[in-house]
Amino acid sequence: MPLVVKMADRFAKYHPLVNFLYFTLVIGFSMALNHPITQIISLLAAVLYAIQCEGRKAVLFTLKFCLPMVLLTAFINPAFSHEGVTKLLYFPTGNPLTLESILYGFSAGLMLATVLLWFVNFNRVITSDKFVYLFGRILPALSLVLSMTLRFIPKFKSQTKTVADAQRCIGRDISSGNLLSRIKTAVTVLSIMITWALENAIETADSMKSRGYGLKERTAFSIYRFDERDKMMMLWLLFSGLYLLSGSMALAFAFRYFPSIQWAKLTPITISFYVVYLLLCSTPITLNKLEEQKWNAIHSKM
Repeated sequence: MPLVVKMADRFAKYHPLVNFLYFTLVIGFSMALNHPITQIISLLAAVLYAIQCEGRKAVLFTLKFCLPMVLLTAFINPAFSHEGVTKLLYFPTGNPLTLESILYGFSAGLMLATVLLWFVNFNRVITSDKFVYLFGRILPALSLVLSMTLRFIPKFKSQTKTVADAQRCIGRDISSGNLLSRIKTAVTVLSIMITWALENAIETADSMKSRGYGLKERTAFSIYRFDERDKMMMLWLLFSGLYLLSGSMALAFAFRYFPSIQWAKLTPITISFYVVYLLLCSTPITLNKLEEQKWNAIHSKM
């Protein structure tokens, strides 16, 4: 019986420039294309990629945040937008509830959820050292600030738990006592955390300045090398990006919600654009699957 080996994210091991270009393409097209087919492709790819790397945690995140976001947007949009020719009913105010406004709300919710999931994957793959490597020489100050921002939230969360545990040990528990005492404890923890964040930012800035960060004469060490594998992936991303951009300019992904629903006809040419988009979004999923099959095959022969 073959041994199933859980592999790490293979796509994350590519060159940072390849990772950044991929996420730029998928996030950009996810925001620009409002066709239901492209939205479903992008959403499923983002969910599957997150599940592939994070497992059950990604599923819970999708159900907890993304699904309510889609439903909330679908319900809120018809309350403010009354465009569309397909009227389902009338509100007490006299404004109509239209099918087009409901579908447009679902579309907007899907776009928001998809972009959020892609940014979650982006934050996991594009680590702070990769970000500094990409933009450290071009925009040293901005890259340092963004790098600190990317790592600030998880670090702040961890430090808050440490401070809260320390306060609990001296009898100041946020979750116990009357409302006034809990508010006072929460304010104390917040004050400690603000002081810690400011001191940490000053120490980091002084440390980077003392090391000559941002100077033109400063050299930089990097463990990243752009090899043949990265070249092939870069060619694929450039081809797919230009091909999809040409398809978008040719209105192959055109979809209109107002005043009535209309979309571009499906032809062999337009179908090819959807296929390329599917292949682009599923690139890291395919790479990880191939790597997993490769290692399972090796272990099955042992």
